[in-house]
Amino acid sequence: MSFNKEYKEISEPILNNANFVKLKDDNHHGSTRYDHCRRVSYLSFLMAKIFKGNCKNVVEAGLLHDFFHGNTNSNESITYLTHPKTSVENAKKYFELNKEEEEIIETHMYHYALVKNAFPFINKGEKVKAKEYKPKSKEGAIVCISDLLVSIFEVARFKVRYNTCLYILFAINLMRY
Repeated sequence: MSFNKEYKEISEPILNNANFVKLKDDNHHGSTRYDHCRRVSYLSFLMAKIFKGNCKNVVEAGLLHDFFHGNTNSNESITYLTHPKTSVENAKKYFELNKEEEEIIETHMYHYALVKNAFPFINKGEKVKAKEYKPKSKEGAIVCISDLLVSIFEVARFKVRYNTCLYILFAINLMRY
């Protein structure tokens, strides 16, 4: 079976869900949240193929990792660190998630937790312990990295030069070790 066909079989039930399709109305990184989630999911799928991960879990968690409406600027209850739990709660209303998929979604902001610990002046009111956001599985790391890479690509198209994004990614990776 081809990669595209396999991806389509796993992703179609979510991509065609009326509540998920509403993400097309939410702007995100110069695109829509629907497109962002689709990109993260597909990159996660390809990485799971390379690293022999669970493709179903990364595709579904990748699609649902930002499953909330509105944005972090207009809704005080949704922040960089709270939106993963909100996304899990929303996803459970419409889809059956296994425990690993829930964990993948809840830990996909590990990269932000690392940056927040390194630069505590960012969103001063937020307190974070990076350990709480560390992915517990290979699949969780795949979705976290995919989200970071896709976000850098999306933001780079509109705000920052590509080379700058690569330097930021390199610096974040250095902080992990």
